[in-house]
Order: sequence, then C-alpha cells, then structure tokens
Amino acid sequence: MSLAPRAVLVHRSSEYEELLARHGTHGQAAFFLSSHGRDIREVADRHHRAARALADVAAAVPVMWRQARVERRDLDRFLFATQDVVVVVGQDGLVANAAKYLAGQPVVGIDPEPGRNPGVLVRHRPSSAAALLAAAASPGCTVEDLTMVEALTDDRERLLALNEIYLGAPGHQTARYRIGPDDDAATAEAQASSGVLVGTGTGATGWLGSLGRVRADAPALPARTDRRLVWFVREAWASPVTGTAQVDGELCRSQRLRITVESDRLVAFGDGMEGDALDLTWGQSVRVGVSDTALRLVD
Repeated sequence: MSLAPRAVLVHRSSEYEELLARHGTHGQAAFFLSSHGRDIREVADRHHRAARALADVAAAVPVMWRQARVERRDLDRFLFATQDVVVVVGQDGLVANAAKYLAGQPVVGIDPEPGRNPGVLVRHRPSSAAALLAAAASPGCTVEDLTMVEALTDDRERLLALNEIYLGAPGHQTARYRIGPDDDAATAEAQASSGVLVGTGTGATGWLGSLGRVRADAPALPARTDRRLVWFVREAWASPVTGTAQVDGELCRSQRLRITVESDRLVAFGDGMEGDALDLTWGQSVRVGVSDTALRLVD
C-alpha cells in the first residue's frame, strides 16, 4: 500500500524570535529596538501574522496526510522524499533556499504578508492552502517549471540553485581562476576578480539583474522558464597575467562554463546560502550550466 502524501511546511524564524533569542525577554528586545529608532510592536505584529499563516496552512493539510515542518537553517539536514508536497510559508527567497534540496517535488508558495513581499514565488494566500494541496497531489497539477543552475566539480560534488551560483573567494576578496567554455579546444582566460555569478531567469529579478543593468552590452536576461543562463564576472581587472576579455555571456541547454581555480581556496554557493558552500582548491575545476532539475512551482 502506498503511503499518503506528506506535506512539508518550510518556514523561517521571525525577526521577533531572533530578537528574543539574542536578548532574552520581550522587554530587553523592545529596549534594544527603541535605541535604534524602531518599535517592537511592528516586529511582533509581523511575527504573529506569520505564525497565524503557518498555523492556518497546517490546519489545511488533509487529515490522512502526514505532515512535517522544517526551519530554513535546517534545510541542509532535512531528507525530502519523492512523494512530498512542499509548502513554503514566507518570503520569495525562502522558496529559493528550499529549491536546491528538492528533486522535482511540487512546491506551493504561501505569502503570509501580502503587500510586503513581491509575490513572485509565494503567489498564494493561506486561505487557498487546502485547494492547492489537493491540486498539488493530483496527476494533472498545473505547475511552472522554473529553470535551475547547476555546478559540478571534477570530483563530482554538485550544487543547485534557483536564482544564481556565485563562485569566488570567501569574504568576496580577490579570486584567481581560469574561465572559458567547457571545451578543450577553446582558450580559457586567466582572471582576477570579485567572483563569477551564473544565474537563471528567476535570478534576473535580483543580483543577476543588478549586474546586467549596469552593463550596456550585457546579454539579454532570460525569463523564469527559459532553458538559458546568463553569467557575469564581477570587477575583473587587467594585469600582465590576467585579462578582461571574457566577462559575460549566456549558456544554453547543453553549454557549460568551466572555471579552474588558481587560488588557495575559493567557494561556490547558491542563492546566498554561504553556510552550504562547495570548497574549491588550487587546480580544481567547476562546470556550471543549466540543470536537468527544475523547480515545479504550483500555479
């Protein structure tokens, strides 16, 4: 007998909870915020709205289903199953944080603060949770397949991201590497820069877009479902041994960008999750391109 679906509710600690953890009491947290010109009532109200939204979504899970919750900081230790329906209750960025740990499970984005979040990925209200869960578990569920970016090292470590993958030095200092197409016949360029960013159409609304807007000849940014990536080198500079000829470009389905490390240590991480990074050492290569895995976002 097959198991009933499991609803996995993804959330993150609120600012209010983090303040209490740091300062111990509501009063101490209120004093700290007031000394910085803020009122704790606004922070507490947002916490209560998020908590109500999470409770409403949990109550909407069918009684025959299993249910689990996972906080953002525990995502890298949580084991998702193939039959899970993932419900993200929070900001758009929380969907991206969860995406790298999934393998095709349907994702429902719930916005606990309508009007505060852009709602690009958290498109629904808590009141719609019951209908969305039922739809997500059905064979004909309508989803939007959002393109993801993948980095693969030469020792087979793999990193996924929904928005972008950043490769550079820890602390965003000078990174040294060779960059070029993943083709032995192509010429790679030695560079020194603040790092390389490879992103998707979803990421085009964030960090990737900010880089593209300041470059007059930047490649056109992709849409969320385009099977195409765009990459940028941040602040490359020329020297007798480093160049600036290959500082941006695009990658279609089968194309890969190869980056070979020429620093003692570089890191690669996705969607701002620096705590879950790949450590890269001198001579190691990373190939970055479109992933076969897509985020299946329930419409």
